[in-house]
Amino acid sequence: MSKTVAIIGAGPVGLAAAAHVMERGMMPIVLEAGHTAGASVREWGHVQLFSPWEYNIDKAAARLLEPTGWNSPDPRVYPTGAELIERYIEPLATRTPLRDVIRTASRVEAIGRVGFDKAKSAGRETAPFEIRYRNGKGPETLLADAVIDASGSWSSPNPAGANGLPAAGEREFADRIAYGMPDVRGTARGRYAGKAVAVLGAGHSAMGTLTELAHLRADVPGTRVIWLLRGNDPSKSYGGGANDKLAARGELGTTFASLVASGRIELEQGFAVSHVTSSGDRLRIGAGSACCGRHVVVDELVVATGFRPDLSFLSELRIRLDPAIEAPVALAPLIDPNEHSCGTVRPHGARELAQDDPGLYIAGMKSYGRAPTFLMATGYEQVRSIAADIAGDRAAAERVELELPETGVCTRGGVESGVAEATSCCGTPAPAPSTGCCGPRP
Repeated sequence: MSKTVAIIGAGPVGLAAAAHVMERGMMPIVLEAGHTAGASVREWGHVQLFSPWEYNIDKAAARLLEPTGWNSPDPRVYPTGAELIERYIEPLATRTPLRDVIRTASRVEAIGRVGFDKAKSAGRETAPFEIRYRNGKGPETLLADAVIDASGSWSSPNPAGANGLPAAGEREFADRIAYGMPDVRGTARGRYAGKAVAVLGAGHSAMGTLTELAHLRADVPGTRVIWLLRGNDPSKSYGGGANDKLAARGELGTTFASLVASGRIELEQGFAVSHVTSSGDRLRIGAGSACCGRHVVVDELVVATGFRPDLSFLSELRIRLDPAIEAPVALAPLIDPNEHSCGTVRPHGARELAQDDPGLYIAGMKSYGRAPTFLMATGYEQVRSIAADIAGDRAAAERVELELPETGVCTRGGVESGVAEATSCCGTPAPAPSTGCCGPRP
């Protein structure tokens, strides 16, 4: 009898998982919390990926698309998130057999095994998974033989507080705090133009947002741009410049460094946010004690300090994660930002991502836990291997089929990250045609 595989998340990796599962004669059911496939990608549609189309299209997904008359994009072009949706995710989700297995507006709330609580072992491996989710009709239940959690981490941004907890007052002033990478020169222009804006973070999301704000400042001179850096070495954020194996990523670092050097971006380094209060109708962002610490007064704060996985709906399953970065224990040593500095992460799959509950796998960005840098093509290789493993094809599950340029996966120790790294090795807003701020793509 064909196996049913529940896949959580209809982003690029979740859809690729469904394509591979379907190709192996199994039945995928994709549960997506958003109202459309790729809901998270739509929120960073203005962002341009660091990797070209060549590495952003899964092979099994492409095989599903080919009979529909789909035209594959130029492999050398760097798409934006919006283009990724329009040219790839939307056709895949609506024009192929995947359209019949995707359930949108379906938020997973809990997963267990039928008849077994977490402590009960005997016979556990043969019991189906019970996935409880909620949609517009109310609570629903799905039974499945295997589960691939590709839900990502976009909906769980890290807070501003330097100790990993929300800063005091952070929640109270949520209406003036944005997370990730807002479209500061596009849909959110009115919110930031002519305002004093602080951006907290040191990864590509922070750099991209600060760069865009600097361009907004040129258009609207009253705009003030402040970079809040927890560490004391801003050069760590600039990257390898012309030597970066991902040219677009190096270009962003070079552009950003020049903006800081010119004073168009003000730098507050060694700024570990501890509290957020009001100063009249503005935000007072403090570092250190309320009486003796430093502070800046701004109109808006953007927190670009990375993301963390939501593990709440997995609490009744047996999972084993690294205690520091919350990645599967076999994967964690390969990606731990405390240990790696711009190295490469070897291809990996089912062996590293399988959990202690047989048939459960964590894939995609969520598999990287709190580590900052993730390549979309890595996720595609993960789910290819996982689908083979579920189908019982151990040889294919162990085989490496990932072919990438020698880009490396840069995780500079201690660097905060954002949508740039958290989605697909992307990270700079698409330059407006009139400015060409990032130059032509190769």
